[in-house]
Amino acid sequence: MNVLSTFINSLTNPLNITNTLKSVKKEKLSSNTVSDYIGYCEDTFLISEAKRYDVKGKHYFDYPNKYYFTDIGLKNARLGFRQLDSGHIMENIIYNELLIRGYSVDVGVVVDRRGRSNIQKEIDFVVNKGDKRVYIQSAWQMNSDEKITAELDSLKLTKDFFSKIIIQNDIPSHYTDNDGIIHCNLIDFLLKPELIA
Repeated sequence: MNVLSTFINSLTNPLNITNTLKSVKKEKLSSNTVSDYIGYCEDTFLISEAKRYDVKGKHYFDYPNKYYFTDIGLKNARLGFRQLDSGHIMENIIYNELLIRGYSVDVGVVVDRRGRSNIQKEIDFVVNKGDKRVYIQSAWQMNSDEKITAELDSLKLTKDFFSKIIIQNDIPSHYTDNDGIIHCNLIDFLLKPELIA
């Protein structure tokens, strides 16, 4: 659980966790055993898995995936309240709120093929309910041109007409930009579910 707590909100798989346990703790476990333990943690509602979904190819990847704590306080307690990364905590809160609202939540993957490149970019959440889909990025702060470009690029690469939202902590209220992307702060997202309705 401690190792999984440090990987929270990051793409990982049982093999990565096994290798970490071998190198840091000198523990010898198989990745199948680690996979079983992750499954037990999911079955007891300690963590939840978000699978990676190829937005254009319309298929799921087997690995790596992301894991979120169902109660962020449990993650913090597991680590003795170290590693309090505000951005990761905010992303975990958004994930949990989306599940509470009844959405299925995946991690999106889009491929940037501009300039002969073939780079996979991540959309934090591909949110589905029935025939409704919303793409959501979580950004604690967008205080540099590089960060703004990175967050917007993933959403623009979908090239479809589903709603797109960036939830950030450093704006006072929500607005819609020229590309139709909604920017809202975390409090508005939590208190105004109609923003993604």
